[in-house]
Amino acid sequence: MADELAQGERLQKVLARAGYGSRRHCEELIEQGRVRVDGDLARLGRRVDPVSERITVDDAPAPTAPGLVYFLLNKPAGVVTTADDPQGRPTVLSLVPSEPRVFPVGRLDRATEGLLILTNDGDLSQLLSHPSHGVVKEYLAQVHGDPTPQAVRRLREGVLLDDGITAPARVSRVAPGLLRVAIHEGRNRQVRRMCSAVGHEVVRLVRTRIGPLADSSLAPGAYRELTSAEVRKLGEAAVGHASTPA
Repeated sequence: MADELAQGERLQKVLARAGYGSRRHCEELIEQGRVRVDGDLARLGRRVDPVSERITVDDAPAPTAPGLVYFLLNKPAGVVTTADDPQGRPTVLSLVPSEPRVFPVGRLDRATEGLLILTNDGDLSQLLSHPSHGVVKEYLAQVHGDPTPQAVRRLREGVLLDDGITAPARVSRVAPGLLRVAIHEGRNRQVRRMCSAVGHEVVRLVRTRIGPLADSSLAPGAYRELTSAEVRKLGEAAVGHASTPA
């Protein structure tokens, strides 16, 4: 036993514990060349240390290190997305357990509501936050007035902001004065500025989806832990695999 621990655990056992399926299925992932350890192609029978070695499946980080937690929070309006606020306003960290320490992935401005991920997984956080990966985020935007088809088309094709033209977006008119907007960029207050650029100031903004994650049953101010399948889907979305609601 001591010798086994010194050499680490079998890779298929670590992957199975992380939710990738049975040990036999995890062995198949390794045999198919879909698993890497510290960038090197893994071989069946490999032993690993999930604390010190970086394991990926299909190029997405595998949540194998012990102690990792992932929360999905429905942020209410008036709460700031920071670890600490010098003005004493409530922060998103006050809505989730204080231990283990987690941090928000990305940012929602104080007035914006909706889904936000908090985690202590630095690899996944960096992957989701990096602009080159462009995980799609979807919003419902209630605006002043009722956007015309021409305004919706401008939003879809890209509008000129003070930091450049926005990338093409998926935009649809859900009801009078209500837009569904899906973007993959992460500019500051982007949806608000896009709508303002076509003459429709945002009255209320709610993020309803992050990549494959959506949860309409989560009450404002409430959170839940992500399942292992949801964590895997997030990583897959960040490296360019299909991103459908979980």
